[in-house]
Amino acid sequence: MNTLTQPSLRRLAQFDVRPRRDLGQNFLVDSNMLGVIARHGELDGGDVVLEIGGGLGVLSEYLATRVAHVHVVEIDRHLESPLRDALDPFANVTLHLADAMALDLAALAPPPNKLIANLPYGIAAGAILRTVEELESLTRWVAMVQKDVGERLAAAPGSRSYGVPSVLCQLACEVSVLRSVSRNVFFPVPNVDSVLIGMRRVAPAAPVELRRFVQGAFAHRRKAMARSLMLSTGADRERVRAALVAIGRPADERAERLAPAQLAALWEAL
Repeated sequence: MNTLTQPSLRRLAQFDVRPRRDLGQNFLVDSNMLGVIARHGELDGGDVVLEIGGGLGVLSEYLATRVAHVHVVEIDRHLESPLRDALDPFANVTLHLADAMALDLAALAPPPNKLIANLPYGIAAGAILRTVEELESLTRWVAMVQKDVGERLAAAPGSRSYGVPSVLCQLACEVSVLRSVSRNVFFPVPNVDSVLIGMRRVAPAAPVELRRFVQGAFAHRRKAMARSLMLSTGADRERVRAALVAIGRPADERAERLAPAQLAALWEAL
């Protein structure tokens, strides 16, 4: 058996780990994926990495030998013992036993410049959006997520998957689905498909006002955007229609047909 695969299986047995479905726990048990993730993450010896969902520490210890520092966030305190088993040999790792959706990300020191993770299914989209918005220091993301989340974040205008998460991610980052991931690299084997998603920051996160505008624009997907904004935010319908024409779009355009940059331009025009 590959020596990189052994630690996860050993820790499962040694610490009597029972994966929790309610926390979206599907542990990485295929060592081949570690090299794939590292290659796409473009790891450098000076990197500070944020890993959300430390699990059994297999990815954590792999990262620790290749970068300057790793912040490992894990909500399940039952995994502290296997994580300590993995991380105690390394002086460049900080373990945060906390909820990644509540942790003060801006207080992480040193500040991370990359997110590399096998994200828990239940928080994957929310965690990515939160890090885009709250961690200006992050410039690169490589994460395993469920297929529908990855496709949604990378979706193009006009597609069924395109929506608020697509726009908010793409306003700040180039987003792409890097490759599909076999269900067999996880234990327990999930009942959904996964992908490896890559993101590279190209701009600051959208301001709060623009985020609210995008949410209002998509609040009623099958309605014209001017009506959706009127219903969701009280916006002046005719003013929105006029602004759409001013940016070269039909007055009755729907939000899902506009690229992120066009939605930003419309917001600025209003």
